[in-house]
Amino acid sequence: MEPEKLDRPIDELRRIVARLRAPDGCPWDREQTHHSIKPQLVEECYEVLEAIDAQSDSMLREELGDVLLHLVFHAQLAEERGAFDFDNVVSEICDKLVRRHPHVFGQDKLHTSDQVLQRWDEIKKSEKPERTGLLHGIPVQLPALMQSQEIQKKVAKVGFDWTEVRDVFAKVKEEMAELEADLDHPEKAAEEFGDLLFSLANLGRHLKIDAEEACRQANRKFTRRFEWMERNSPSPLKELALPELEQLWNRAKQATG
Repeated sequence: MEPEKLDRPIDELRRIVARLRAPDGCPWDREQTHHSIKPQLVEECYEVLEAIDAQSDSMLREELGDVLLHLVFHAQLAEERGAFDFDNVVSEICDKLVRRHPHVFGQDKLHTSDQVLQRWDEIKKSEKPERTGLLHGIPVQLPALMQSQEIQKKVAKVGFDWTEVRDVFAKVKEEMAELEADLDHPEKAAEEFGDLLFSLANLGRHLKIDAEEACRQANRKFTRRFEWMERNSPSPLKELALPELEQLWNRAKQATG
């Protein structure tokens, strides 16, 4: 039997999810918990980013729907245990947006993005007094490069930052030298490699480069070039000697940019 459609699409989605979770609903959906579907939520968010990069409206519409499904599903799980429901989620974010935009919904007079961000931070701090440390509140599950830049942004607000980008570049070279010095000591090399990545993320921040996005672009570029090699190689790649692979790679660079 087809589910009865309600007036608003969001109500229909909520009803479908509740039906899937019902005692006579879908066995797989009934087994899920907040923890079990965490990886899928992260995956769906990245697929939204992929749709944005692809500049595909149809793909973006579909992927946003997948993310919305996860939000409704988590709210349904919470409602079943009597914690909150989807309406509570929506009401809370509406209240937060109004509260954190007093220059729009109140009497504050702010005219620049920097002023808005400063006021946002002040309001957020007053709302969460339990966060006593400057770095409290940075999600531990963020991708590592993104987390590095968030840490660096926070500490820069109290002046703990390089003033010249060339000083940051010098720090990167220093970390590179320390890594090279410890190549024969795996544990120490891993630590120095982490320091190098952190310094590179900091350099990206000073250059106004999103480290996570820059790395994704590099991954896409490498994948594009390697797939060209696979398509255009006269023999299976594993049968080619390194000089032949390098020659083919240079051709791939010229062909794909």
